[in-house]
Amino acid sequence: MSWPFECLRCLHVWEEEYLLRTFTDARGNERQIWLSSGVAVQPPWSGPCCPGCGAYRVTSFPSGYLSRHPELVAAQDPDPGPVRVPGVTPPDRVPAVERVTLPGRLLVAIGAPIALFVGYELWAAIVAPVHH
Repeated sequence: MSWPFECLRCLHVWEEEYLLRTFTDARGNERQIWLSSGVAVQPPWSGPCCPGCGAYRVTSFPSGYLSRHPELVAAQDPDPGPVRVPGVTPPDRVPAVERVTLPGRLLVAIGAPIALFVGYELWAAIVAPVHH
């Protein structure tokens, strides 16, 4: 049986297939085992995890809900198209210029706060006492 789910965090919608096996144990009690891909799992309503974002805030729909509402299921990704080989530039194009990182940006980022601090200290030590 198929169980449709929706993540309440990222709104990802998906469907999982489960197989329910019912049997009677040695004491005569009826037991159920839920299987997903041949592996025993917890029942679908006991806290599934979103395959999109890993959240546990997931809700389920009635069985067959997604077949009646195909607009909820994400469309298949389009074909990516031809693959371009990196490093080969067409003869009519000029290769892009590499951006040079400037060490001056680091000096400005560090030097500006230091210059402000030293300027304030000089003002506090020289100009402020003269005005008082």
